[in-house]
Amino acid sequence: MKILIASTPATGHLNPLLAITKILLAENHEIAFLTGSAFRDRVEASGARFFSLSGDADFDPSNVFSRAPELKTTPPGFDWLRIACERLFVEAIPAQHDGLLQVLRQFPADVIVGDDMLFGVLPMLLGPRSQRPPIVLCGTSFLHWTREDGAPNFLGLPPATSNEQRDQYAVIGREYDAAVDQPVLLRLNRALKSLGVGPISMPMFHSVVALADAYLQLSVPSFEFPREIPPGVHFVGTPPIIAKQVPPPSWGKDLDGSRKVVLVTQGTVANHNFDLLVAPTLAALADEPDILVVATAGGRPVDAIPGKVPSNARVASYLPFEWLLPKVDVLVTNGGYGSVNQAMSFGIPLVTAGTTEDKADVNARVAWSGVGINLATNEPTQEALRKAVRTVLDRPSYKLRASQIADEFAEIDTRSEILRVIGELVTDETGVSRLRAAAASQGRRAGRRG
Repeated sequence: MKILIASTPATGHLNPLLAITKILLAENHEIAFLTGSAFRDRVEASGARFFSLSGDADFDPSNVFSRAPELKTTPPGFDWLRIACERLFVEAIPAQHDGLLQVLRQFPADVIVGDDMLFGVLPMLLGPRSQRPPIVLCGTSFLHWTREDGAPNFLGLPPATSNEQRDQYAVIGREYDAAVDQPVLLRLNRALKSLGVGPISMPMFHSVVALADAYLQLSVPSFEFPREIPPGVHFVGTPPIIAKQVPPPSWGKDLDGSRKVVLVTQGTVANHNFDLLVAPTLAALADEPDILVVATAGGRPVDAIPGKVPSNARVASYLPFEWLLPKVDVLVTNGGYGSVNQAMSFGIPLVTAGTTEDKADVNARVAWSGVGINLATNEPTQEALRKAVRTVLDRPSYKLRASQIADEFAEIDTRSEILRVIGELVTDETGVSRLRAAAASQGRRAGRRG
């Protein structure tokens, strides 16, 4: 079978789709992969055939905000979200759509698998169903769907617990709709009209959940706010970590179990300023003799981390998470969805501090689900970080809850679920799923982590 995988050129979106690529290649499917030019080597190393996005769709993953530099200085809030949606997503739609069409002319795919923020699939989803292959989208962020309590997404609001709170959320929702959703929708519909489709009336982020032929949410139900979930949404756990991308560090022997290991990361997008989380965490825990702090720079040079590295800390540009996570006792993070879910799948409790992009909502789920403490700020103080880490380490309830969610991840055979869902969309000439038998076979011979 020919499968086209398409990803926004950002590491947090690419990594899970590369893991899915590995699952599909193991079943002897032919894979074409469309993403940013910076990821050519990684895609080709996976065994997939690489195609590059171009124009507004091909941006530098090490400097995502170069497309909208004002986002670096705009405080979190309505303006930040509107600018991000318009500049990073809507403006990329024509080039993404054109890239998909070009690949399909050379590679007539039986199915397209994309990430949840590749809005260039919208013209296909809104066009004639007979003129496109089935489209499966992957939720690489929290589930972008309507909330029953009236709260808008992206503001980090926990589920309402009273009528008064619902009334407050209704007011905030109207303000959000006027300041973010409607301006973005206006620009989105202009872009769609230029491509001969549309308009749509629902918020942009909701549209891909509603219109995709299937939607693979890369998490577990217990990490999602309670509400009515569309039938096309399938919780499939977190894809296996791609192993051996980098070797273990020379100081790996220091993680010998004699001290608690605290991992701190700002991911690969919001890591232009390590003074926000990495540096204050290193300083906050410098005098904790029972803790070893491990910091990853998300691909940036380690000397970009300001200040002197404390004696109880170890740093690296990249780290092999499949090696590291089993040794970690607490993850301190700004709230990247993939990292949070990977940590939970290993039973690791969290301390989170991040309010940009989707992080406010991811971190709100951390607190609501009981797996950690959300500091609900982009710039936590050293004292707040120290207190939160000590609380998570010393109070058994966080580890217990993280272990319970890890059990939920373990109950999902991610590999088989991905194959099953795709198999329900793609059938051969006899109407029997091409992938269903492979999914059943794979489920018998492999665990969730592959």
